[in-house]
Amino acid sequence: MTTFRLPDLGEGLEEAEIVAWHVAPGDHVVADQPLLSVETDKAVVEVPAPRSGRIRALLAEPGAIVKVGAPLVEFEDVEAPDAGSVVGTLARAEEPSPAPPAAELGAAGPIKAAPAVRRRARELGVDLERVRPSGPDGTITMEDVEAAARGAVAGTSRPGAGPSTAAESASAELLPLRGVRRAMARTMARAHAEVVPATVVDEADVGRWPEGTDVTLRLVRAIAAGCRAEPALNARFLSEAEGRVLENRVDLGIAVDLPDGLIVPVLRDVTNRTAADLRAGLDRLKRDVRARTIPLAELRGATITLSNFGMLGGRFAQLVVVPPQVAILGAGRIREDVRVVAGAIRITRVLPLSLSFDHRAVTGGEAARFLQAVIGDLELPD
Repeated sequence: MTTFRLPDLGEGLEEAEIVAWHVAPGDHVVADQPLLSVETDKAVVEVPAPRSGRIRALLAEPGAIVKVGAPLVEFEDVEAPDAGSVVGTLARAEEPSPAPPAAELGAAGPIKAAPAVRRRARELGVDLERVRPSGPDGTITMEDVEAAARGAVAGTSRPGAGPSTAAESASAELLPLRGVRRAMARTMARAHAEVVPATVVDEADVGRWPEGTDVTLRLVRAIAAGCRAEPALNARFLSEAEGRVLENRVDLGIAVDLPDGLIVPVLRDVTNRTAADLRAGLDRLKRDVRARTIPLAELRGATITLSNFGMLGGRFAQLVVVPPQVAILGAGRIREDVRVVAGAIRITRVLPLSLSFDHRAVTGGEAARFLQAVIGDLELPD
């Protein structure tokens, strides 16, 4: 028999979490057929079969974090590997493998759910066999799992468990960070250790915006205007070289909030695209993020980031700058306020803005000029 090992998935990744297997022991597979889904740095990636053959054993269970080069699958030595199709390492196995996990089947047959949905169900303790699917062809969606979790009877405890107490709560089960939350924790720790943060805040008067204005697109346009006025905010700071690189193109990271954590896909070249093209690109990125099908390349290379947290709540914030970027703009919740204009009092709508920046690379004056350019663009009627 031969052993297939986790291949190098690129982008400098050293490990991945197994989300779901798409095959079972005894299955016959063909080269490039999806074997399993793994979660890397905020993206779910399918790993294809390196050859045709019959699966003898699966060597890791869903939820396991495996290093590049770790054994994944044992193949029976019935057919020779297909030339040119090998993605990972195929090597002779010298030791017996552990028993494979059971196939995930429901009473009515295979359960139809995406890898991210299955993982969310595990996190919430939801039995997928008991979830009523609402997706096409009986597919269980993320909303189905969340609804099932919300519908659980409050106060239900494990069989044999006594009343909940403070002592019991203090010794509750540790929930290891996985997937997006694990990547987010590592990124935030690195940012905290490296960046010298500073924040300036202000408000934009958006009372002249027409009904139905696309707030996100206005913010994207305003950031592009800010970068034109003050290029120092659209830059990379290289700590080891103690230098900065001013970027020629604005590739904007857009923070997307998910139950699993924060994912930041990149909207490319926002300065030179039409509003319709930007909206279509933004919608596609969000769909791919929520479906966890976004390519890793689309999570890399942001030159500045937007966090429109006001869609959920909040006014101002001290945001985290993720190196090598040097700035992130946050938009709070729009609200009505009283302003004095030309000696007259009027009620208008204001948009709170928070600009956090890396003070190693950006001066206070540069940050202030950037923010004023952003406000100037936002306060235009259209």
